[in-house]
Amino acid sequence: MTKLLLEKSKPGRVCSNLPVEETQDSSSFIPKDFLRTDSLELPEISEVELIRHFSELAKKNFSIDSGFYPLGSCTMKYNPKINEQVARIERLNTIHPKQPEEQVQGALEVMHVLGEYLKEITGFKAITLQPAAGAHGELTGLLMIKKYFENIGDKKRNKVLVPDTAHGTNPATAGMCGYKVVELKSNSRGQVEVESLKNNLDDSVAAIMMTNPNTLGIFEENILEISKLAHSTGALLYYDGANLNAIMGIVKPGDMGFDVCHLNLHKTFSTPHGGGGPGAGVVCCNEKLEPYLPTPILSKDSNGKYFWDYNKKDSIGKIKGYYGNFGMFVRALAYIWANGKEGLTQVSQDAVLNANYLKEKLKQFYDLPYDLECMHEFVLSGKRQKKNGVSTLNIAKRLLDYGVHAPTIYFPLVVPEAIMIEPTETETKEILDEFVEIMKKVAEEASSNPELVIGAPYNTPVRRVDEATAARNLNLCWNSGCK
Repeated sequence: MTKLLLEKSKPGRVCSNLPVEETQDSSSFIPKDFLRTDSLELPEISEVELIRHFSELAKKNFSIDSGFYPLGSCTMKYNPKINEQVARIERLNTIHPKQPEEQVQGALEVMHVLGEYLKEITGFKAITLQPAAGAHGELTGLLMIKKYFENIGDKKRNKVLVPDTAHGTNPATAGMCGYKVVELKSNSRGQVEVESLKNNLDDSVAAIMMTNPNTLGIFEENILEISKLAHSTGALLYYDGANLNAIMGIVKPGDMGFDVCHLNLHKTFSTPHGGGGPGAGVVCCNEKLEPYLPTPILSKDSNGKYFWDYNKKDSIGKIKGYYGNFGMFVRALAYIWANGKEGLTQVSQDAVLNANYLKEKLKQFYDLPYDLECMHEFVLSGKRQKKNGVSTLNIAKRLLDYGVHAPTIYFPLVVPEAIMIEPTETETKEILDEFVEIMKKVAEEASSNPELVIGAPYNTPVRRVDEATAARNLNLCWNSGCK
């Protein structure tokens, strides 16, 4: 029994000097040296001081609510506030995953309906909402592929083919699953070189991991041929759903010939992104891989009752505690319902329109390695500015001075001094034009006054960091008193 002693607070004070909690028999399992003997000295501040402190911290933090966020490939979508309101409905956010199924039928229905929509959007038959993030979804998908080949007795497949434009998690995930990673080269149009695929495709290949459109923002024109080639050797095709925001409602990964995919709900369906979570890396698959989905599977009986089905003998097993990040499912479903079928298609069309508009406006100031119609994002190069000693990193830091979050830089690796830009669908023409003027201004500064750009940023809460020194002299202390 815990006994909490409370002192009377001073008027207008948020907190006071509270004594330590006295726990019965605490000395029996806590060493004496670790037991507090005096009161816990907490700062005494007024409510208005506290509010001002946190408000000031919020001002120093850049977010999609405060400015333009053209972060390529990460799809920093605006999070509609209605989603947050729905996710905070008491009957949804106070339930517990260990409650009996009959008490949470509404929550299970939310998950089931979301799953049905996502299967329709992707063109797949089966789904799991369990994975906690995109990379976790990749792991789930590849483990399913591995279990599939083990189940059919095909033990010679030990390779995964990954394009040179792939997200870094693709080869990392394949390696974690015990596969040898073989890189596929891109052609002059920024797409998978079919001849390179043919040269590497044999009966030792388990899967090809692809993003379409790829990380250059270019649609893989030969995807049906690639799918046919892969399946002709018995290999499977994995779809990295990070760029689904470009094709949602227009074309389905399942129709392209993919066997399994993961979706990042934050990238395509407007759930929160950043801070390490909470995330949702939903995995969809076809009939061939359905038996290997992680358990439990959300099912519905003949009476319309939802239940968790653990009776899946070929499943890869559980890959996360409980059933996934439920709050993200509520937000994603609210987003889908708010937009509807036509609205989701419009989302993709607007994202593609915005990206192409920026590409055409900016290619006169920066190099454009692949001058093709892009999808939701495109990649510039700062090679022109590099001739004056201004790197892409310098450009990114200078953008901070103008109140714009830096784009993704130095990725994909096939583009030197890469600047990846993704405006998303919610930005207006006025915002895009303002961004063009800022990018133009920085390009002019890089030419006329390179030292100005090299020294940036100048007006951010944290000034320029000496990355070389920081990398060479790591400070791994966990508190300020550590030497």
